[in-house]
Parts: sequence; C-alpha cells; structure tokens
Amino acid sequence: MEALIAQIFTTAFLATFIRSVVPLLLTALGGLFSERSGVVNIALEGLIIFGALAAAVSTQLLTPSLGQVAPWAGWLIGMLVGGLIAWIHAVLSIKYRADQVISGTAINLLATGVPAVVLTALYGVSNESPKVEHALPLWGVGELRFSPPVYFAFLAVAITWYVMYRTPYGLRLRATGEQPGAAASMGVNVRRMRYSAVILSGVLAGTAGTFLSIGNLDSYVRNISAGAGFIALAALIFGQWKPLGVLGATLLFGLLQALSIVLGGTNLLPSTLVQALPYLITILALIFTGRSRAPKALGRSYDS
Repeated sequence: MEALIAQIFTTAFLATFIRSVVPLLLTALGGLFSERSGVVNIALEGLIIFGALAAAVSTQLLTPSLGQVAPWAGWLIGMLVGGLIAWIHAVLSIKYRADQVISGTAINLLATGVPAVVLTALYGVSNESPKVEHALPLWGVGELRFSPPVYFAFLAVAITWYVMYRTPYGLRLRATGEQPGAAASMGVNVRRMRYSAVILSGVLAGTAGTFLSIGNLDSYVRNISAGAGFIALAALIFGQWKPLGVLGATLLFGLLQALSIVLGGTNLLPSTLVQALPYLITILALIFTGRSRAPKALGRSYDS
C-alpha cells in the first residue's frame, strides 16, 4: 500500500492522469454542444475512432511530402472527418427525423468495422496502422510534456463556457435545446443551430481521436478509444450538461483510469477488476447522481 501511495504522488502519475482526462474532456465538451441543442449523440465513441484513424493514416501518407508538418495536417483531417461523420448523424436525426439513439448506434457499429477495412486495403493488416515518422510535438518540461491537444482541451473548457453563457450563439443554442418552438418564434433557425452543434461535437471528438493516435501514441490501433466515448457521455450527464460540471466529471473519471493503470502493476486487486474499475465507478456515479436535468427538448425532433 505504501508503494502504491508513493507511485501516486509522482509527476509520472500526474502525467498519466492528464493524458487520461484529455480524450474524455474533449469528447464530453463535444457532446455538450450537441445535447444542449437537443440532439442525443451516443455516436461519440465512433467519432473518436474515425478521428483517430483519419489522423494516423493521413499523417503516415502525408509525411513524405509534408515532413514534420504532416501531423498538424493529420490533426486537421481528424477533426474534419469527425465533423463529417457527425454531419451524417445530424442529417439522419434532423432532416430525416430518425431515432437519434439508433443513428448514433449505427455510427458506433460502423466504427467497429470500417477501420479494419481501410487498414486492410492500405496496409494489408486490420489491427493497426504503421507507426508515423512524425507525431505531434511534445511541449513541457521533464515528464510533464504533452502534445498540443492536451493544452487545447483545457482551453476548450473556458471557450465553451464563454460561448455558452456570454454569446448570442450560446443563448440560441440553449434555447433550441429547451424550447425550440419558442426559439423559432424569435427568429432562431433551429435546424441550423442543431446542425452546427452536432458537427462541432464531431470536430471535438475527432480531436480526441487525434490525440490518442498521433498525440499520445504514434499509430492507430484497434479499440484505441477503449470506451472513452461512452465514459464521456456519462461524464456529460454526471456534469449536468454544464462546462465546469463536465470538467469536474472528466477529472474524476480520468483519475480513476489513471489509478487503474497504477493498480495494474500491483497485486492488490485482480487484474480483471482493475481493468473494469473505471467503468464500474462510472456506472455507480450515474446511479447516485440522482435525477439529472437534461435539456427539455433532448431527443425530440423539431418540425419547422
């Protein structure tokens, strides 16, 4: 036990903790935009995977021509692909009024199969992409050196709070998720607001995937998200659909993930229980959260 405590109070553990938080935070903030507009987005897991795949593959393919600029282009492409897949979810949910949960589930299912097809077609293997020659650079000191998406993630919390509560866009977005009919009567284009919010959720989830593949690792590997999209969705609910609440929830869940990594190197608990610990605590957190107040129009199609 003393050895475990000693491992926790180290810069190495702090670095692991921060790296565990970042994909959850970026994805949950993306989900916040989508769900505050009234569109359920359980496709977050799939959006992470598509973003990670696009970033890794594009960086590997562009390195011969762009060199060290390739990972930056990969980040941009990861964001764009995340936004594109989210746009598909938006079209199905908003234009065609498909069940939002089913649409999101379909994207998650596609994310389990499409990467293997793409990797097999390009590289002849289905589980991982080749390692990139240049990943995103690391900024910082000593063990506390992180790729740019880490800094962007925490900056995004402040930006999201400001946009939500200090800009006309945020006011319209919140109105769209609460009372779309009333918002429309005041001149708000409800459909446009929902499209923009869902696409933005894909951009942020795509950035989370980019971090995982070329900001934390140097390639795409199968199951790279490890359920981060679902945990981020739980953090969004636990955080009451508020930017600071989401930050607190993702810090908690990130801490649990970091602890599971540390515990995995000890014999204090069975390895299977250690691996399941973050997910078990996530479920318990949702159970004891009580009744969360979701946006009133969440999951409801809007007929203009």
